[in-house]
Amino acid sequence: MSTSDQSHPKLPALAVLAGLATLFAAGCNVGPRYSRPQVPVPPTIRGADDAQVASPPATSIGDQKWSEVFREPELQALIATALKNNFDLRVAAERVLEQQAQVRITRSQEFPTITAGGLGVGARIPDSLGSTLQSPIAEGSFSLSATWNPDFWGLYRKQTEAARATLLAQVWAQRAVRLTLVENVATTYFQLRALDRELDIAKQTLKTRQDSVDLTRTLERGGAAPLSDLRQAEQLLYTATTQIPGIEQQIQQNENAMRLLLGQDPGPVAHTDPNALTPPPQDLPIGLPVQLLERRPDIQQAEQQLVAANAQVGVARAQFFPQLPINASGGFGGDQFSNLFSPGGATVYGYSTLTQAIFEGGRLRGQLQLSQRQKEELVVSYQRSIATALHDVSNALIALNKTRAARVEQEKLVAAAQDATRLARIRYRGGATAYLEVLTTDTNLFSAQLNLVGAQQTEALTLVELYSALGGGWQE
Repeated sequence: MSTSDQSHPKLPALAVLAGLATLFAAGCNVGPRYSRPQVPVPPTIRGADDAQVASPPATSIGDQKWSEVFREPELQALIATALKNNFDLRVAAERVLEQQAQVRITRSQEFPTITAGGLGVGARIPDSLGSTLQSPIAEGSFSLSATWNPDFWGLYRKQTEAARATLLAQVWAQRAVRLTLVENVATTYFQLRALDRELDIAKQTLKTRQDSVDLTRTLERGGAAPLSDLRQAEQLLYTATTQIPGIEQQIQQNENAMRLLLGQDPGPVAHTDPNALTPPPQDLPIGLPVQLLERRPDIQQAEQQLVAANAQVGVARAQFFPQLPINASGGFGGDQFSNLFSPGGATVYGYSTLTQAIFEGGRLRGQLQLSQRQKEELVVSYQRSIATALHDVSNALIALNKTRAARVEQEKLVAAAQDATRLARIRYRGGATAYLEVLTTDTNLFSAQLNLVGAQQTEALTLVELYSALGGGWQE
């Protein structure tokens, strides 16, 4: 029998290895299947009964894009810039890419590892050495080997499932960052517009009080008013002047905070829209509570973390079963480079080993118990995220309804304080009252005007709060 004929009986070994690989690839999966925990969701949310809704129950502003909810051009431009340049959002995007790479690394364990190698040695002896060898001394080999551990019990498949669930959780985490960013930009913008109004009120009050000081000084010089009236008028004036630097400080610091959200250096930002603090519409649709499970990024992230933990239980269970790695190698060799790939120099072989843990001091059982407890912990975290979402929406609805009522009453208070101040000044000019009455009514008016701006700001922020609570803002 020739050398080439002798190599053929070894070839069926590869067929046997391939058959074993197919058998083990079709093996079972010992891990548990994931099923979403049953969490009771109420049919309605507290506060929804008081809301004036003019849309079908299934519709919700949480399904709308942020540009459809916040219509101020300045605010839209700020949000768009933040979504492009914000540092936290860029970090979240990189984490998604990192987890994508981790999925590829984890999934690679399901496939064989193939390596190739070669060896070559050669030399030529010069004729001056008196050798009779006329040809070079040469030796070489080329080999190809493969190693595969068939995933019979689903160990690697469960690890891949966990990695993919972690990837989805990271995607939802990125969307949560996006939602929070939209919320923070809108909140900071409304705060800036409220501070602008406070500054305008302080400057208008300063002008009015300066006129009052001038009048009182004239009356005091003419003997028609005591010096105490002048000092009280000056007291009102300086109260207004001390307010202005503090408000300007808050404006500039909030501008810096906005610039950080935009991913920019400290500096001014545009905030001049006169309609920014317009009360939110009264017919905002909120949708059904069960929709929160699919819309809120934090709920989706918590569920994907639970999916990953469920897969890790399967990974821990698979550790109890034997592993059967399969190895195969083949190659060519020869004593001359010219016959390196001669069929007579071919060698093919394969082998497999079976390993089974017998005693590890309780490590495997401890790992299984740990993974099960971690899964149960994440079940509770998932339930908590749903409960938190329901509370957030309810609190936002209550705030939307009550802040509107508070703002309406505060407007009445400002109107009354303005008229009281007007009457007090008339009485003082007519000599019917002391300047103390002017001081008291003017102080009350200034405080009421600032409180009205605060009420308007709070009411405007309820739209941001409700939109965020409903899970809106991350949509493209």
